[in-house]
Amino acid sequence: MSSKTSAIPAGYSDIPAGHIASVVTCLEMCKKPDIAPRALPKGFTLERYSGGSLDQYRALFRKVGADWLWFSRLLMSDEKLAAVLSKATLEIYVIRHQGEDVGLMELDFGVPDEAELVYLGLVSGTTGQGIGRVVMNAATELAWSRPIGRFWVHTCSFDHPSALSFYCRSGFVPFAFQVEVQPDPRLSGALPLTAASHVPIIRP
Repeated sequence: MSSKTSAIPAGYSDIPAGHIASVVTCLEMCKKPDIAPRALPKGFTLERYSGGSLDQYRALFRKVGADWLWFSRLLMSDEKLAAVLSKATLEIYVIRHQGEDVGLMELDFGVPDEAELVYLGLVSGTTGQGIGRVVMNAATELAWSRPIGRFWVHTCSFDHPSALSFYCRSGFVPFAFQVEVQPDPRLSGALPLTAASHVPIIRP
């Protein structure tokens, strides 16, 4: 993470029509927390991603993240996405229920002495069963199984309303805010217009 301060002025700032803006909260843990062992409910598994076509990965990414405006991987070219997914420092895990993909978790060890929880999400209908807690605990164990001094994650105001408190309960501590402005991926067709109904679309 960069320590450079933002030039965003105090007060309100206009966002161009056709764009979206979110407040990003960056969180970190610098010591492994005590974690009580937990098992996934019957029928659920957490499996290392064994690869597949780029379209299969994009379908999973869209399935898990569309409601929360996950779009970064959807905008990548085939070449760039293939390069990202083949990084030796990236570990991808899929949450499955009776053989169906219902969640995604990714860890990146690309920065020395650090691990980043890049993505953690479940499809609607799987929440409320403790699955997120089991996967978060697994991610924490996997991260701290490496010789790291810092595990970090970011969440934004488009995410599930419980995401920030969930990460705090998991042992992360907020350390920075950022503001992200991007073209609305629903207007480009990367995501359907019906995605993330809690975020208005401001057409140009």
